[in-house]
Amino acid sequence: MACAGCGCVAAGGAGAHAIVAALREDDLDAALSLGLLDASQACPACSDGCRARLVAAREQREAALAARARHRVRTERLERRQRERAERRKPAVAPGIPGATAPALPAAAAAALARAKAKAAAGGKP
Repeated sequence: MACAGCGCVAAGGAGAHAIVAALREDDLDAALSLGLLDASQACPACSDGCRARLVAAREQREAALAARARHRVRTERLERRQRERAERRKPAVAPGIPGATAPALPAAAAAALARAKAKAAAGGKP
């Protein structure tokens, strides 16, 4: 198969020639299935420009795949943070009482408030 990029007819570069042909037709899926990401897919008989275009296409695709991986990691991290934030904002549930929520105040503050209320109800006597 002759190279669509430079016209090379070397038999050892048939894989690279097929990839170049797929890239010229903008068929990235076919180029990937033919081995675009495989660095060993190169034809030593092709012109320097043809090999450079193949290497550039490979590097561009690798950069795009790396960006997609970074985006997925970022999305997972943001979703995890959102779940953790939602968990922290949930009201605490009182143990042993279904459907009841824990008091809004910590135990020490609730006890101090109860003493103050009792003192106020007693008329302020110590």
